[in-house]
Amino acid sequence: MTRFDARGRLPMNDFQDAHVVVLGGAGFLGTNVCRRLLDLGAEVTCIDSMITGSLQNLRDLDTRRFSVVEHDISYPVDMMGPVDFVMNLASPASPVDYYRYPIETLEVGSKGTANALNMALRADAVFLLASTSEVYGDPLVHPQPETYWGNVNPIGPRSVYDEAKRFSEALTTAYRSEYGLRTRIARIFNTYGPYMNPHDGRAVPAFFKAAITNTPLVVHGDGSQTRSLCYVDDLVDGLLSLMLSDEKDPVNLGNPEEVTIMALAETIQDVVGNYPGVILTERPTDDPSVRRPDITKARTVLEWSPRVSLREGLTKTLPWFQKVSF
Repeated sequence: MTRFDARGRLPMNDFQDAHVVVLGGAGFLGTNVCRRLLDLGAEVTCIDSMITGSLQNLRDLDTRRFSVVEHDISYPVDMMGPVDFVMNLASPASPVDYYRYPIETLEVGSKGTANALNMALRADAVFLLASTSEVYGDPLVHPQPETYWGNVNPIGPRSVYDEAKRFSEALTTAYRSEYGLRTRIARIFNTYGPYMNPHDGRAVPAFFKAAITNTPLVVHGDGSQTRSLCYVDDLVDGLLSLMLSDEKDPVNLGNPEEVTIMALAETIQDVVGNYPGVILTERPTDDPSVRRPDITKARTVLEWSPRVSLREGLTKTLPWFQKVSF
C-alpha cells in the first residue's frame, strides 16, 4: 500500500539529487511541478518559450538548484550534462491561448514533442508526456477510460490542441516501440489551483475573477455541462507517481468528482463570499457536454487518487486570485 507523509503527500525519495528538465515549466502546471520537485531535492531546469508562461511565477525559487532557459522547444535544444527525467508540459492549454496561437500549438505538439523525445533519448532519461482529456473530444462514453478512442472533430476550433496532443501520444508511443525509450503518458483532466493565469478564460479563473470583483459570472449554455476538477497538488502527485512507475500506456489523472458548471459557479460564489449571480451566454462550438475520468487504472497501477475535495481545493486557491491583478 502507498504510504503518505505527514502532509498527506506521496514520499518520492527517487527525485533526491535527480536532474529533471521541465518543458513548459513557467506555466500553471509547470510552476507547481517545479516547486514540488525542488521540495523533493531535485535539480530542475525549466525550459519555456514564455508565450503563455510567466517568469514571475518562478522568481522566488532557489537558483542553486533551479535554472530557467527561455527557449521554444519547437526548435532543438541541447542539454549539457546528465538528465534523469524529461517532463513535457509545453503547450498552450486554455482555449483562449490555443485560439490565439493555433500554429504554435500544433508545432509544439509535433516538432516540440519530437525534440523533447530526442533530448530524453540522448540522455537515456525517463520521458513523461502531459497529454489531456481533450483526446476524448466530446465523449460518447462516460466516464472515459483509457481504452476509449474519443469523439474528436479534427477540423473544429479546438482541433489544434486536441490533435496536437493525439499526435504527441502517437509519437511518444513510436519512440518507445522503435528505440526502447522509457515513456509515460498522462491524460490530464481539468486542473485548478495557485499560479493559474487569471486571464486564460477557463471556468475557474473566470468565475473567481467575477465573484471577487462582484460581477455576474458568465455561464455558457444552461450550465448543465459537467467537468471534473482536480486540485493541482493532487495532480502533481499523480504525475510524479506515474513518472516513477513502469506504466507505458496512457493513464487518466483527474478527479472523478463530477460537477455541473452551474454548481461550480455557485460554489465559487460561496467560497469568495460574494453572490453577484450568473448570466447565460451561448456555448462554444465543440464544448464537451460531459467530462469525468475513469481512474481505475491510476488507482490500481499507481495507488493514486485525489485527496482534496472541490470546496477544499477552491478554498486553497482563493488567496492566489485575491492577490493577482485582474
